[in-house]
Amino acid sequence: MQQIKNEFLSISVNPVGAELSSIKNLETGVEHLWQGDPEIWASQAPNLFPVIGVLKNGEYIFEGKTYKMPKHGFVRYNENIELKSKTEDELIFELNYSEESSKQYPFKFRFEIGFILKDKSIEVSHRIYNLDDKTIYFSLGGHPAFNAPISVNEVYEDYYLEFDQKLDLRSYLLNEEGLISEKTVGILDNENKIRLKKDLFENDALIFKNIPSKKVSLKSKNSGTVLSVEYKDFKNLGIWAKPGAPYVCIEPWLGIADVEGTDQNLKTKEGMEQLEPGKIFQANYIINVE
Repeated sequence: MQQIKNEFLSISVNPVGAELSSIKNLETGVEHLWQGDPEIWASQAPNLFPVIGVLKNGEYIFEGKTYKMPKHGFVRYNENIELKSKTEDELIFELNYSEESSKQYPFKFRFEIGFILKDKSIEVSHRIYNLDDKTIYFSLGGHPAFNAPISVNEVYEDYYLEFDQKLDLRSYLLNEEGLISEKTVGILDNENKIRLKKDLFENDALIFKNIPSKKVSLKSKNSGTVLSVEYKDFKNLGIWAKPGAPYVCIEPWLGIADVEGTDQNLKTKEGMEQLEPGKIFQANYIINVE
């Protein structure tokens, strides 16, 4: 485990998957990141690359050839990620293409993720390098899970998510295979608060495409703002938890899972970024602890 800290926060990152595994407020002693109870959900903050969600039949097609890819891609659980650099306030990890990665993703790339600690904020920075002689296609996203409640005197229903503006939001529903259907359900109608409740995620994640808001705060009706996530570089947002579990995931996404009617062609998959040879793509999100 790699750790850095300042006078306000300490953070830990598991080199396997370069997964954020602790955000501890040193002033209050509160651990803000879900600790990955395997009986409920063993992950904590997986990094999603080069796809988000599931692919139809777990596979896609690129230039006539079929490739298999697990849900959310191959960065999470990946043991080949290396620590590139470490300073007092920054950890940077990288994953380079390999013969093994080429079996499921036929591109020469470098995936780089950094965790920058500044006062009471953690900036999670992503850089994708195209080392190939052809355009590469990818999606990118975060999946951090935050504890709620954080006090023994509170319950899940004391918490809510508040956006920085009033919104009309509809969530896209997933089918039984985890593919995005054409069906939607209304979540907000000129409102800015989603109240947490144990059955909120009975139909899986809330999925918001092209969300206008770029900041959402986790708040308690008793103690106010707990933390916020800013995601100006990401166009979509997922919100999820295992039903009844004491956490909520706030997930900035560039892409989405496959839609029901997909032709499985990677080049035309909704939400894929295109990066030309020799170019670098960057997208960051920020976690602010109150």
